Amino acid sequence: MRRGQIGRVETLASGPVTRQASGRLTVATAGQGFTDFTDAVAGFVRESGITNGLASVFCRHTSASLTIQENADPDVQTDLLTALDGLAPRHDAYVHGAEGPDDMPAHIRTMLSDSGLVVPIVGGRLGLGTWQGIYLIEHRDRPHRREILLNVVGE
Repeated sequence: MRRGQIGRVETLASGPVTRQASGRLTVATAGQGFTDFTDAVAGFVRESGITNGLASVFCRHTSASLTIQENADPDVQTDLLTALDGLAPRHDAYVHGAEGPDDMPAHIRTMLSDSGLVVPIVGGRLGLGTWQGIYLIEHRDRPHRREILLNVVGE
C-alpha cells in the first residue's frame, strides 16, 4: 500500500458558536439534470453575517439529491448522468412503479448521492474549491419544484 504524507492541521479559526440562521430555497427544475445553486447558498451565507462556521444544505425530497461537483466543464455532468443511468437504469424491472418508470431509479440515485451537504464557512465565504459548485440533481424526467433547507452556524 502506498501512503501519502499528511501535513499538520492549520487552524483557520477558533471561537464560540454565536450566530445561526435558517432559510428555505425553492429550485424549479426542468427535468432530469443538474441545477447549480451555489450563488444562492453563498448569498445566504453572506447575508447571515457568519464569518467562520458551517453551512448545511438539505433537500426535502427522495427523488432529487445534492452534490458538490465540478463547475467548469459541463461534460462532467453529462458523464455523471450516464454513470447514474448505468447504476440505476430507468426502465429496469423494479417492483415500485406507481409513480412511473423514472421513480424507483430516482430513489436509488438519491441513495447513491445524498440529500444533505455540509460546507465550511471560512472568512465569510463558502470553503469550496476553485472548481466546485453545489448542485441539485433532478432524477425525475419531468420538471419539479424542489425545496432546499439551509442552516448556517458559527461566529
